[in-house]
Amino acid sequence: MLRSSPLLFLLSLFMMACGNAEERTLLEAPWEIGALTPEWSAVEPKRNLRIDYDYRLNEEQNGQRLVESLIGLVPGDHLEIASGRYSLARKCSLNLKGTAENPIWIVGDTSRGAVVITRPDRKQNVLNLGESSRNEYVALRNLEITGGSTLIRFYDCQNIWLDHCHLHHSGAEGITTNSHDTSHFFITENHFHDFKEMNATGEAMYLGGNHGKAVMSYSVIAGNHVHDCGGQQGDGIELKQGSHHNWIYKNHVHDTQYPCIIVYGTNGNGLNRVEANLCYRSGDNTMQVQGEAKVCRNILLAAKGAAFASTDHQGKTTNLSVVHNTIVSRSRGMNLSSWGQRAGMVLANNAIYTDAGEAIRFPGGASGVTVAGNVVTGRVSGTSKGFVSGAGLEDFMNLTWDAVHRDVRPAKNSKLLSRGATNYVIAEDYVGNQYQETPSSGALAAVE
Repeated sequence: MLRSSPLLFLLSLFMMACGNAEERTLLEAPWEIGALTPEWSAVEPKRNLRIDYDYRLNEEQNGQRLVESLIGLVPGDHLEIASGRYSLARKCSLNLKGTAENPIWIVGDTSRGAVVITRPDRKQNVLNLGESSRNEYVALRNLEITGGSTLIRFYDCQNIWLDHCHLHHSGAEGITTNSHDTSHFFITENHFHDFKEMNATGEAMYLGGNHGKAVMSYSVIAGNHVHDCGGQQGDGIELKQGSHHNWIYKNHVHDTQYPCIIVYGTNGNGLNRVEANLCYRSGDNTMQVQGEAKVCRNILLAAKGAAFASTDHQGKTTNLSVVHNTIVSRSRGMNLSSWGQRAGMVLANNAIYTDAGEAIRFPGGASGVTVAGNVVTGRVSGTSKGFVSGAGLEDFMNLTWDAVHRDVRPAKNSKLLSRGATNYVIAEDYVGNQYQETPSSGALAAVE
């Protein structure tokens, strides 16, 4: 790999500073920008098209009509699809290239019912984007996609917006981005569920490829409801090794066979941010993060494994900050393998409650790890500092071990109150309330 000289590095910084706003935005982490929709989301289309459902034809004939409309889209087109069930009997491979000034819109009109796109069998994916050329600036909104093999396979794609779609019951996965590098995806407010075929891995979202062979970057995965994932694995949201500068934010993920959310490392390419997610009832670890990430204000409940786990996997555990999370499980709270003597490891201001298992486990010790402001019930191994004991579930407003009740606000007189370390307080809690100067531990601040 070529390495830049110091002079070239300084020159690149100068060019970045002098570049236009759009160029700088492409290099900013999504949480720094704060936008949960793409910059081009409000662009007006140049041409409005519509396909109505023809009730004189069957589902496959209407599906063929839909494919003909889709493959003819050009920059600036807005295709509105009327409600009905469109079955794509042949492989549907779309090659759509919009621009920031003229994106391509594919939008369901759900005023009279769902817009369902499906297949009659599982021999092909329902939709393929970017298989033969790069697809850019494409929005898919208000669609119900079901059946087939993988629901949507994204190949060579950038600047894609998947929004308010209903994705369920496939023969394989929900969506995948594991064949090419992808960037600037916005996967927002979608409903993913029921990926349980035993001959498939069953992820709702399979983002990036193993060992960094395909990388997702500068993308937002936010506000999605994901549940009932099974098959051979059944992760809810899986972000693979090498993927970086992604914001996994405010997702509701539950009842998965493998972790609700699993995030690998970035191969030294900055950080990912895993923030304000609600995850519970995993048949494995509720959340698993290898490293190179900030994990904050998440609520992690009811695991068969550990509610939070971190270990070397396809890379080393390093530069991982786990701050102001609420982590509750009958079994193990946190299993922090390979944390000792690693750079940038922080465990601070968390509520970690277990019934019969260990609250915190450092199998390799906690040498060099910052541990501060945590409140626990259960045993702690590998460290003797940075935590105090809680009282039990009575420290929360209304919480049960099985996550049927999930109100994790600190109760009156809770042991969580004013226990956080001020050096590691964050700006806002899970719902956006401000922490006090001496903060409570956990994902939710005390509110008078």
